[in-house]
Amino acid sequence: MSAVVTTSCPDLELIASGKVRDLYRIDASTLLFVATDRISAFDVIMDNGIPNKGKLLTEISIFWFSLLKDVLPNHFITANFDEFPAKVQPYRAQLEGRSMLVKSLRVLPIESIVRGYITGSAWSEYKKKGTVCDIQLPAGMQQSQAFPEPLWTPSTKAEIGDHDENIHPSKAAGIIGEKHAADMARISVELYTKARDYALERGIIIADTKFEFGVDENDTLYLIDEVLTPDSSRFWPASSYKLGVEQDSFDKQYLRNYLLNSGFDKNKDKGITLPEDIIAETMKKYQEAYKLLTGKDAQL
Repeated sequence: MSAVVTTSCPDLELIASGKVRDLYRIDASTLLFVATDRISAFDVIMDNGIPNKGKLLTEISIFWFSLLKDVLPNHFITANFDEFPAKVQPYRAQLEGRSMLVKSLRVLPIESIVRGYITGSAWSEYKKKGTVCDIQLPAGMQQSQAFPEPLWTPSTKAEIGDHDENIHPSKAAGIIGEKHAADMARISVELYTKARDYALERGIIIADTKFEFGVDENDTLYLIDEVLTPDSSRFWPASSYKLGVEQDSFDKQYLRNYLLNSGFDKNKDKGITLPEDIIAETMKKYQEAYKLLTGKDAQL
């Protein structure tokens, strides 16, 4: 089975192609949101993808959109391909299962990161400065320890090939305005908290995650993009959680660890081709997370 790393829909207007997703314009109010099988790490897109990853990410996002819709409206319209417009139907073989119709909204240029546990770049900064995104934290925290309260640590949205930049929460208002920044901070923590509590009951610790938001013509805030996938979150098995060490994971930390152990330099290395065993094991971890969260096997 080959991975879908590019889409080709010549009769549709391609308006953006990101690290994983391709975005097509359907009409003034509707977009076609396609999850390819591309995978990135440290903001670098790997040369080869992971077969069916895009389908799994789509299923996971749809699951969370439904669970979290009482916290905030989202951009999801439908993933039923029979309901897609006629001009999309010729691309069924390529797109079905990995695409959804979504509302066309103005994207706010901030990645909204919520951290429940200290790990990754947050742990690296804390060891050096006692801070996370320049937020002063209590002394003596251990790796993988839960924060007293979830931290909102926004970052800038980089262009493809560049790296996102973590910023102090106070700087977000200067980018998206005070009201949007305040709403984004509050709602992101609410979304994370509901998802964290749900996942923990099913054996998964959501250590951190990234949300994105858009606004409509009335300036109403919506949850957009992917939601709480293994691409955008750190999922740890609760059964093996141990304070003070790096955790096992159900996410692409496995891929990140492989790259780091192979001497990968995120500022220089491009054109990385992943070995078949890394591809298989990464997908296996994604599927395990999906089954724990939903109680179902993914329909791939």
